[in-house]
Amino acid sequence: MALIKTLFAVVQGVFGLRVVARMLATAAGDAVLPTGRVTQPAGRFAAIVPVLDESARLELALEGLVAQPGILRQILIVDGGSTDGTQDIVRRFAARDARVVLVDATPIGNGWNGKAWNLAAGLAASDPGVDWILTMDADVRPGPDFVSSLLAHAQGAFVDAFSAAPRFKLSGALEAVLHPAFLATLVYRYGLPGNVAQSPANVQANGQCFVAKRELLVRTDAFAAARSSRCDDVTIARHLVSRGAQVGFYEAGSIAYVEMFASARACWENWPRSLPLRDASSSTPAIAIALAEVALVQALPLAICAALLANGSRTDTFLFRLNLALVATRIGVLAGTRRTYDDVAPSYWLSPLADLAVVFALVRSLFARSVRWRGRTLVAPGVAA
Repeated sequence: MALIKTLFAVVQGVFGLRVVARMLATAAGDAVLPTGRVTQPAGRFAAIVPVLDESARLELALEGLVAQPGILRQILIVDGGSTDGTQDIVRRFAARDARVVLVDATPIGNGWNGKAWNLAAGLAASDPGVDWILTMDADVRPGPDFVSSLLAHAQGAFVDAFSAAPRFKLSGALEAVLHPAFLATLVYRYGLPGNVAQSPANVQANGQCFVAKRELLVRTDAFAAARSSRCDDVTIARHLVSRGAQVGFYEAGSIAYVEMFASARACWENWPRSLPLRDASSSTPAIAIALAEVALVQALPLAICAALLANGSRTDTFLFRLNLALVATRIGVLAGTRRTYDDVAPSYWLSPLADLAVVFALVRSLFARSVRWRGRTLVAPGVAA
């Protein structure tokens, strides 16, 4: 038994060193800073918002977009067949602002997931004269300096494309426990935001707010690369990096916030769909190893410390001290990710208690043959539905 504990502690320690080194290597990253200065010519951006039955969320997104300055030339709402009044909302905003255009993307192409198809349809409908494409989800709430800040960052960071992570707004106390535990798994696997990906394997991306040069998206047929992906945002970013593009991932601070889920249950049921970041360019064994690392370094240390104390074990052993250090690291990550939330209940600080459940959810999703998303079935790469 002593030998097993020693071997376990060695493996856990190696994984822990890898995680800490990853965090330190990415600690000096940049962020998208708010700027109210608009010194650029009008018409630099076109926004593409893919939608399907988004009547409950789209209105606030459109309010934020129509408030943007003239550098935003088009606001293309690409609909995949809504039946809940989404299209009526778009038409109402189009009557207020000529930049708002409803793009009918039905029927969805064979073999495509709905969002990737909508993005491709939006790109095809965009004005060839714009420099940048902004893809944005309907749950994002842009502030008045949203597009100006994105443009300033694109120019200052010298990147071809980047994700801007809005500040999260949670539904309540239970999601304040669950959501940060999911988010921490990305920090443990990829390090801190604010950097340019060095290879497709270390890409971080989100689909809530993604900016890319229009010419790059067209030339690389980037949206088609994600036609059958469960995590289209990551697949698109990986595709661009593999084509030599500079692709970054940055926190967006106060320029926008996002209401991802209406409840903790929705978070639990839906986020594991994409969070393993499994697509055709990634291997299941590599992801399984990464999740094992998350389990050993993020999720298990608190339980191990509690079990050792409950059993009256010595606290001066390597195993206990290692796990105590990993618990301290987890608390540090929790403190660091606090700034990514608009406001949270005090239950946020209990988030490490959900880590084991979160790892279970990600492993279950990784090996699921198919998942349901927005009324459609998404299958794993290379798996028949």
